[in-house]
Amino acid sequence: MLDKLKNLNKWRKTQSEIQKQMEQIFASAERDGVKVVVNANNKVISVEVEGDEDKLLKDLLNDALKDAKKKAEKKLRGQASELGLGDLL
Repeated sequence: MLDKLKNLNKWRKTQSEIQKQMEQIFASAERDGVKVVVNANNKVISVEVEGDEDKLLKDLLNDALKDAKKKAEKKLRGQASELGLGDLL
């Protein structure tokens, strides 16, 4: 059991490092005067419409993405709990 906890701790540390690296990977798309920039963590960095930044739209998109992530994590925790791994996640 101790080995499993050590491996889990190592996995969490690795995941944290990967998340930090993904924050620095960017992609953008532009069409009809609208430009969106996101990072690899699925965070909207900016939304521009006709050259003007639309902070409200950016914030709404990020809120929706956070909500989707929370719902997915909750579902995964439930499934992990069914497998007896609930305390580990």
